[in-house]
Amino acid sequence: MTYDVAVLVEKTLDPIDADQLTSLHVGVDDEVVYHLLRPVDAAAAALAVSLGRMGIDAPGPIPGTLDADTEVEIEGQLRRDAQDSLDASVQLVTERGQQATGALTELDPVDALQSLVASTGAAEAIILTEPHVVKEFLHVDWTSRARRHLDVPTLHLLEHVPFAGQGQG
Repeated sequence: MTYDVAVLVEKTLDPIDADQLTSLHVGVDDEVVYHLLRPVDAAAAALAVSLGRMGIDAPGPIPGTLDADTEVEIEGQLRRDAQDSLDASVQLVTERGQQATGALTELDPVDALQSLVASTGAAEAIILTEPHVVKEFLHVDWTSRARRHLDVPTLHLLEHVPFAGQGQG
């Protein structure tokens, strides 16, 4: 039997993150499997595409706009960067003797996490992000949104911050 954990990561895990993540499940009798989910930075791609399309009806090229090939190149690079980040994060978890899978998403991260929890039967969800003070204050951050939609315990950890510093800042 496995104990599945859905993990939504905003950036590449570092060794501190991987150590803390896996330490949360020391003593779990079942085999723990971490299912990492990493969003592709679609906002950056959308911005690049929008800038590229601004000049469609213009009589000449608008400085700073992108052609279709450049748009495709930017979107591809963003996807490759996200995949590299995900692969590095999965590797850090497996280097700690744990099983881990990874998936990219271009969907809303909370919707994708909800689907991941359902498809894996995850017993809990963990969200690792940088601090987002305004979003957290307004309860529109990933963790607040996930807690409203998931029927499993949901923990928020700050990326690259030891447990001792999690309540600070």
